[in-house]
Amino acid sequence: MTDNADDDLILVLEKALPELTEEHERNAITWNPHDLVPWDDGRNYAFLGGADWEESDSTMPEETRVAVLALLLTKDNLPSFHRILGVNFPPFSEWRALVGRWTAEDNRHSIALRDHLLVTRAVDPEWFEALRLSHVTHGYEQNEKSRSMSPAACLAVMAVHENLSAWFAKHLAEDVASESLAGILRNVATDDAVQASTFANFLNAALTAQPDATVIAVEEAFSLNRPIGSDIVDLADKAGLIPESYIGADAFRAAAVALVDTLGLRTLDGLGDDAEAARQKVLARAEA
Repeated sequence: MTDNADDDLILVLEKALPELTEEHERNAITWNPHDLVPWDDGRNYAFLGGADWEESDSTMPEETRVAVLALLLTKDNLPSFHRILGVNFPPFSEWRALVGRWTAEDNRHSIALRDHLLVTRAVDPEWFEALRLSHVTHGYEQNEKSRSMSPAACLAVMAVHENLSAWFAKHLAEDVASESLAGILRNVATDDAVQASTFANFLNAALTAQPDATVIAVEEAFSLNRPIGSDIVDLADKAGLIPESYIGADAFRAAAVALVDTLGLRTLDGLGDDAEAARQKVLARAEA
């Protein structure tokens, strides 16, 4: 794909930008992280005269704790995902409102989840802070391939990622014992579902300008096979505790179905050989 082709695609997407931004804002929900944090459960840590964390402070089952941490650390990695969007859709351009809105929405996920875990002493805060620093420093695919990601590839990666995140948060919400934490997770799932739909709608617009490249980009995003939490190196030894129902085949199938439906891939024709092969692979994922 040439730079001129990418420029042409950006122009097509910018024509759809006002309508899709308005649709995103119309579908987005309003919620405040502080409303769902049980502040009465909190107490100072030793630095302010209280007591530091002890393992007995946490009543959260380990598999739940690992799953929540996987989601939270993924959300903490917001700067990396913002950079991916910023390279192709600069926030100092007409894209500012949408890129900024997505960033603000995703940022409140980590705010709410972290506040809840620390107030309820569900995790060792010093251990978690070390995890956060390590993961955010590592970032998302900081290599030559990610730096040269095309606009279509960027949209596809984000659409798949947000669908997987929405599925993860929704199913985790069904399993946690705390209703306040479940409320946060349900809101995260709703936000991510709206964001996934927005990215998919931009991909749909991209089909008019680059049908082959867009379909190939969607299949390549799936072929990366990155379940939520899979890139968190420091949780690798505990990854097996995350239930398969959060990250397994059902999650990827649901993401594929969502994109197949939005992009009309069941009836899309006129593609080149490579794109048609990619289309068939996405359809197979949706029907698996």
